[in-house]
Amino acid sequence: MKLFALALAACLCGPQEKGQWVNISESVTSKVEQKWPFLAAGIAVDPSSGEVYLVIAGAGLWKSSDHGKTFTQVDQGKVGGRCETGAAIQIDPMGGGRLAFFQLDGKAAWTGDGGKTWNPCSDGGRRGFDFVAVDWSDPKARRMWGVRHESGDVGLLSDNGGAAWKEVEKGWKGFGVFDFETLVAHRGKGIERSTDAGATWKTVSDITPTGRIVSVYKGVGYWLTDKGLLASKDKGATWTPLAGSVSAWFGPYFKDEKHFVVFGKDGFSETQDGGGTWTVAAPPPSEKKLTDKWFSNVAWDPKANIFYISRMGQPAFKYER
Repeated sequence: MKLFALALAACLCGPQEKGQWVNISESVTSKVEQKWPFLAAGIAVDPSSGEVYLVIAGAGLWKSSDHGKTFTQVDQGKVGGRCETGAAIQIDPMGGGRLAFFQLDGKAAWTGDGGKTWNPCSDGGRRGFDFVAVDWSDPKARRMWGVRHESGDVGLLSDNGGAAWKEVEKGWKGFGVFDFETLVAHRGKGIERSTDAGATWKTVSDITPTGRIVSVYKGVGYWLTDKGLLASKDKGATWTPLAGSVSAWFGPYFKDEKHFVVFGKDGFSETQDGGGTWTVAAPPPSEKKLTDKWFSNVAWDPKANIFYISRMGQPAFKYER
């Protein structure tokens, strides 16, 4: 009878966490000194391993290999500060331990081996970045293209993996990198493309994206608009709207070419037919401050089917289906 009661309790405890948002950052914040605001300030998942990376403002970067149950600090003093936006962390959509953390008011860096070693991304002592696109097709991630925080949207271009940056005018709103020479961007109207590393630009579409970063998955670029996703199979030369309509701010995050998710005011929306149709996969958290088109930071583990969300100065949560 006692064994049956224990087994029943185990069955009840597991599923109780499914279908609801559960705080996963308390196990970390309880360990660290109380530095402002010492709460979660960015989250990401390596889609190939399911490892969770959690930024704690003032207390570095922490990693979990058990879906957020326990965390270990992995930044080695190379990642600090906080994530200003939901595009401040950039992950290779194929995974493999390749992530970049473009921090605000702290150290920025990228790793190609899941946090074992780090490559600093310095902005010359300034406050840091809002978001940056990375050329993950390059093992050395040499080309990076993004924007400096509170600068009038000054473009920043790096050809050495973030070790140094070149300023490229003002007014940039969104970014994409297909290879070392091929960049795309928008300045509030249409899409511009450069094939000479930003020296010259040509308008290639009159559709204006709303997503801040192009996701390049298996050579195809995906860019969010206010009605759905655009896709480019020719390194940004042409863009085609996907058939289905979806409203979202961040993503997509991929399981494969047909199955991926985006995040917006309705929470996580999912397609399993390459963007033809969409359904809500996980509702937005009841804590309204977490759902925001600028500050929200989200992730998806496609293997374990777990969704994650963080916002600067708030706890981090997961939602398991």
